[in-house]
Amino acid sequence: MTVVTRFAPSPTGHLHIGGARTALFSWLHARRMGGRFILRIEDTDRERSTDEYVEAILEGMAWLGLEHDEGPYYQTQRFDRYREVIARMLAEGTAYHCYCSRERLEALRAEQMAAKEKPRYDGSCRDRHDPPPEGVSPVVRFRNPLDGQVVFEDLVRGSIAFANAELDDLIIARSDGTPTYNFTVVVDDADMGVTHVIRGDDHINNTPRQINLLQALGVTPPAYAHVPMILGADGQRLSKRHGAVSVLQYRDEGYLPEALLNYLVRLGWSRGDQEIFSRPEMIALFDLKAVHRAPSTFNPDKLLWLNQHYLKTADPVYVAGHLQPHLARLGVDPDAGPDLAGVVRALRERSKTLVEMAEGARFFFADHVAYDEKAVAKHLGEEGCRALSAVKAQLAELAEWTTEAIHGVIETVAASGGWKMGQVAQPLRVAVSGTAVSPPIDQTLQLLGREKSLERIAAALQHVHS
Repeated sequence: MTVVTRFAPSPTGHLHIGGARTALFSWLHARRMGGRFILRIEDTDRERSTDEYVEAILEGMAWLGLEHDEGPYYQTQRFDRYREVIARMLAEGTAYHCYCSRERLEALRAEQMAAKEKPRYDGSCRDRHDPPPEGVSPVVRFRNPLDGQVVFEDLVRGSIAFANAELDDLIIARSDGTPTYNFTVVVDDADMGVTHVIRGDDHINNTPRQINLLQALGVTPPAYAHVPMILGADGQRLSKRHGAVSVLQYRDEGYLPEALLNYLVRLGWSRGDQEIFSRPEMIALFDLKAVHRAPSTFNPDKLLWLNQHYLKTADPVYVAGHLQPHLARLGVDPDAGPDLAGVVRALRERSKTLVEMAEGARFFFADHVAYDEKAVAKHLGEEGCRALSAVKAQLAELAEWTTEAIHGVIETVAASGGWKMGQVAQPLRVAVSGTAVSPPIDQTLQLLGREKSLERIAAALQHVHS
């Protein structure tokens, strides 16, 4: 049997953290088992679904690198298929028309609530044979079994059972003919050969209804794995009040996709004490049996730690590609300065996000340095300018503009002038970057190049003496 999983978001909002984790688990299971991963857009909620959200979902999936093997399929393009199945069920007697008015159903619900009973449809139209009332557009209901149980072995939670007596006759088509969620999901999963449904545990109550629908269609239900919800630090379900919840928001805040994927895979799944997982390791090691039953707590500090790890260890050329959009937001042209991978190497030890890295990189690409006057006052006094002039003269004579040669000049100037290394390096740092904070100064000068470095030193001296 070929394993087939699916991720089926509704485009009523952006791709959020919980959805991304579901997509990742589904993708990993398919990849590990050599199966197929389907992307399906469940866009039947016409009032809230938008093209903007569809694009955001597709963009978020692409950024995370969760490529699909089939799709994206759109439910709104499958209405003919849904109508075909509903007509078949009506003909076979597994579904029926219900003409009950809204007023009757509301009164029934109020009566059941007053009697402390579970609100459910009473089957009034289930076996009616009298002529239908005129001018009423009926809904279509599924003829749910009245007796017995729905029992399924959840791959995360173990055996789960629901009594059919607790399940009412689900509406599968509204009075305007549009299909409902539980029905479209069942038809899609059956048509697409889905073997494993991995989704949030908020769908558990839908599962017995969907199993009964599948069995009525003569289809073997897939295996189900319901993963627990994600909580904020306050123990409440993760939401916007806990900070960024959209995948693209994390991208815009300067996170690498590898960091977010690594964090998400550990959010409810573990492999011993291992914290860092490459993508190939995730695929090789992920096992639904190791998914935790208890809810997971989202820890932004842990995600930030992982991001810093990947900024430090990932290929600088790769990181540079992700850094470019952040530089562009600052109005920085990466082609107007040193090799961007070299800038990444210089900044990655001190950067936790790509946003921080982009801010730290600005001075490399600027035409003119903006000075921090406090740093100027502290490091470019009379003695600092003497050291700066001395190092400028020797830098101008360097035969090779390398990190080692530049470092040697700074050491020589410090020794000959009776200065400590910092008394030479800090004036130099303020001169070329505008602040007292930068990557190692020899590395900074090497990246800036001889011409730009000497120009900035001369400009700093002029700035102080003007």
